Amino acid sequence: MREINAKQITEVVKKLCIDANFYIGDDVLAAFDRGEKAEESPVGKEIFQQLKENARIAREEKVACCQDTGLAVVFVEMGQDLHVVGGDFNTAVNEGVRQGYQEGYLRKSSCNCFSRPTRKTIPRP
Repeated sequence: MREINAKQITEVVKKLCIDANFYIGDDVLAAFDRGEKAEESPVGKEIFQQLKENARIAREEKVACCQDTGLAVVFVEMGQDLHVVGGDFNTAVNEGVRQGYQEGYLRKSSCNCFSRPTRKTIPRP
């Protein structure tokens, strides 16, 4: 049986949360290039250029690519012969997300839909 320390899980999840918001994948950057080349509108071309510039700034200055850093969804494949030591697996993952958002200065943009106060809507004329 293999063992992994819960702290290792936390550290990896933290790093992944930060990296996912600082580094745009090469496949996405290539899609921006293709979109810019195919785009006929000058405004559309400029938007693609801004997206690429934003990705560069995020990568170089270590800031999130977007203000809305989304909701962390973690998919894990773990064999039955792995044993987590030094803590609970789910707690380690959640702590990694918490630390990643805190240390990466990422905006927490989700809320509990049942406890969030409702806003009064203004009727339209």
